[in-house]
Amino acid sequence: MGTLKTFKGWLIQLWQLPRNLLVGFITLYQKTLSPDHGMLKGFFPHGFCRFEPSCSQYMKERLAEDGVVVGSAKGIWQILRCNPWGKGNRL
Repeated sequence: MGTLKTFKGWLIQLWQLPRNLLVGFITLYQKTLSPDHGMLKGFFPHGFCRFEPSCSQYMKERLAEDGVVVGSAKGIWQILRCNPWGKGNRL
């Protein structure tokens, strides 16, 4: 019974690997290059992103709640609408 439990845990971790990798890359971006979260935040004291939460944070939340396929689609759609001519509403 213990072996089956470990196998299930391993399968769950394998299934969540793509999501965890994407969240890890986004976290790395936020801590390094992001003008809203990272080292460049000092240059933008009032924030840089026009959305609240920022696009990267929104993508992390969507990945956690909706999974890789739907979360990535919603996050990419958000990034594509982040321009001076966008209306600013979310999905």
